[in-house]
Amino acid sequence: MKEPHSAPPPIPAVIPSTPDAEWGVEDSLELYGLPAWGNGYFSGSKTGEVTVRLQNNGDFAEVSLPEIIRGLVKKNRDFHLPALFRFPDLLYARIKELNETFREEMRNQGYKGRYRGVYPIKVNQQQQVVKEVTEYGRQYHHGMEVGSKPELLAALAFMHDREALLICNGYKDAEFIDLALQAKQMGLNVVLVLEMPPELELVMERSKKLGIEPTLGIRIKLSTKGSGHWAESAGDRSPFGLNFSQTIAVVDQLKAMGKLKCLRMLHYHQGSQIPKVSTIRLAAQEAARVYVNLVREGAPMGLLNLGGGLAVDYSGRKHADENSMNYTLREYSADLIEAVQKVMDEAGVNHPDIVTESGRAVVAYYSVLVFDILDVNRMASDEPLPKLPRGAGDTLKSMMEVIERLESTSAQESYTDIVFYRDELLTLFRTGQVSLRERALGDRIYWHVLTLIAQRTRDDTSEEMAGLRTRLADFYYGNFSMFQSLPDVWAIQQFFPTAPLHRLNERPTREAVVSDVTCDCEGVLNCFIGENGKRSATIPLHALRPNEDYMMGVFLVGAYQETLGDLHNLLGDTSVVTVRLRSGKISYSRQLEGDSAEEVLSYLEYVPRDLLKRFKTLTDDPATLKKVSEEQASAIYKAYRKNLKSYTYFSG
Repeated sequence: MKEPHSAPPPIPAVIPSTPDAEWGVEDSLELYGLPAWGNGYFSGSKTGEVTVRLQNNGDFAEVSLPEIIRGLVKKNRDFHLPALFRFPDLLYARIKELNETFREEMRNQGYKGRYRGVYPIKVNQQQQVVKEVTEYGRQYHHGMEVGSKPELLAALAFMHDREALLICNGYKDAEFIDLALQAKQMGLNVVLVLEMPPELELVMERSKKLGIEPTLGIRIKLSTKGSGHWAESAGDRSPFGLNFSQTIAVVDQLKAMGKLKCLRMLHYHQGSQIPKVSTIRLAAQEAARVYVNLVREGAPMGLLNLGGGLAVDYSGRKHADENSMNYTLREYSADLIEAVQKVMDEAGVNHPDIVTESGRAVVAYYSVLVFDILDVNRMASDEPLPKLPRGAGDTLKSMMEVIERLESTSAQESYTDIVFYRDELLTLFRTGQVSLRERALGDRIYWHVLTLIAQRTRDDTSEEMAGLRTRLADFYYGNFSMFQSLPDVWAIQQFFPTAPLHRLNERPTREAVVSDVTCDCEGVLNCFIGENGKRSATIPLHALRPNEDYMMGVFLVGAYQETLGDLHNLLGDTSVVTVRLRSGKISYSRQLEGDSAEEVLSYLEYVPRDLLKRFKTLTDDPATLKKVSEEQASAIYKAYRKNLKSYTYFSG
């Protein structure tokens, strides 16, 4: 059954919540896990709204996300959800925390090298992200890592800090190498990393032709494997990097050329999200041993690049699984420094500068996807059932008898009986022995019985009863495309924390999964934080109220999601809004409108002008004008033209 819900009002109104003496904001925060995964950036207000922690003239202030949206709609009545909200303050906070934590731990342990943070552009290549990282990161000389020619072009346009590292990974053609060498000639700190043995010959050939000495790095394959979803990106079978024999071959080639002095960096990469700190430490120890031996071979070195892998605790569980991590940033930095320092001290080698390429951990918190709920489809049924019609078959009668003896029968037996009789009814329908109307009545009885059983077994944690509650969950239809905005949910079952943005001071009474608007059976958000931080297929939500928006947020989506999204169902990019505080007031410092229909069609080689011309031939066709008047045909053409310029998502 659908709950009543009309189109949202032009400006979301603040409707008083229904108080619940046994439920408060803190209960909702605990339920949705904000204190666990929010890293202090997200919380809730006394009025029951999710807040974000932003800087305000050097101090910090909690700002309501619904208030941000209300202010934006008031300022621009054409604004519609869904939208991606970016918070530069959270990006700055992560860069600061990363750099200062490493610096503090190096001082604490007496480490004599420096920390050199690097942002891998592939994690989020959006222009605003690159600009913010280079501008704020300059005080720490926070560098960039690129893996393609377009990424190098983007980095060179924004990163002009001559002390920050610009690390060039990936396959490189002559043009890529020339551009990197020319950037070095201009004084930028560029390191060309050798990923494959044949690259050395091309790099040295271009170096000789241009007369520019390269700074080289070697990416190696460690024997220490990674852990988590990306475990296979490290270890002997890693597709990238040199094995140990290839590494020695490169060293010998450089010696033969008289260019071993160019080798300055050792690099490895274990994966994007490493949940176990023990795995991180073992890899650092192995890499440090390789580094020591390269120094003994005569390479000047100086840089030990430990790659990425610093995880994000999406679930807040603090466990060693693919959606969490069993360490803090301070433990991560302390273990890396200690592992490297011990090996260097034992070998009598100077402490190298430690480089990490943390991308996910820097930008994940930066963005929040916000969408509204358009409608609800309830699977559970607690409405009174009609009496059986005269002549009802034995199967329908048996189904009604299950209800009559429900109180005197175990839940398991009632469940088994109703499933049996429903299967029997389906067989009768397929063979033409019951009508569609009888089949519909049987379905009502079936869902009614399941609802009553679920209510009786609320505390039953058995797999079958838990599965029953999942089957009865409502479908909440969210105004977004998972394939465009949350592709990792579909592709690799990535977990992202999700919560309603308001009504946190009310007890949620519905269990739900969230379907997007793509009309695709895989476009369903059904992995949430459950009890004790464990994964759940459903999320507790509030019943919709007439004439009131119900807004939800998906958090920690700043890494990868914006650039991995596709055009499934031709639903394009959402609107993007950048939010800051200026003198205590919300400032929308940047607003990008989401894709229009004509924009996404143009990506697929449709020409809007040609579409209009072709549609005009339909409205002007004599056969059409026999069915509609010229005025109606003109109105239809204008509606088509208007829709070409409209937002691809539901806009009320």
